[in-house]
Amino acid sequence: MLEITTLAGGCFWCTEAIFRRLKGVESVVSGYTGGTINNPNYEQVSHGDTGHAEGIQIKFDPAIISFDKILEVFWATHDPTTLNQQDADTGTQYRSAIFYHDQKQKEVAEKSIQKLTASGKLKHPIVTKLEPFTKFYPAEGYHQDYYERNKETNSYCPLVIDPKIQKLMRDFSKDVKEEYQT
Repeated sequence: MLEITTLAGGCFWCTEAIFRRLKGVESVVSGYTGGTINNPNYEQVSHGDTGHAEGIQIKFDPAIISFDKILEVFWATHDPTTLNQQDADTGTQYRSAIFYHDQKQKEVAEKSIQKLTASGKLKHPIVTKLEPFTKFYPAEGYHQDYYERNKETNSYCPLVIDPKIQKLMRDFSKDVKEEYQT
């Protein structure tokens, strides 16, 4: 039985490109979550006054990939210590957040945060918010599978997304689907 989780870690083009590569991930949808406006669009969210973050909703098979492993990749592929910023993208829509879907996800996320904090790997405190999931609104169609469709034509892809994918391949290659192994 598939599970769902919702994460925000900066630009959803980046996070979607990373998580779609993992074994056990059935689908990744880019969208908006954590805000107060119903059915927001990109323009509204990018102005930063909806309360929504750019996020992804992941459907995954926990028999193949655990929620804990998803969080391990999440921590490794964005900076959870910068408030409302990832790379050059700034604003509340780029905040780091875990929107847990049930008590088990909340507990796993809390333990994951404690483990990362205790590891000493980070120079600054984690600012990632742990929030109960409420609603997720899929982003417009042109945002879906953005990296795969635009990696040759949009300079953001090689400058920002490629290094994250390279890190994924270096640190988590055994967890990456065969079709993405090159």
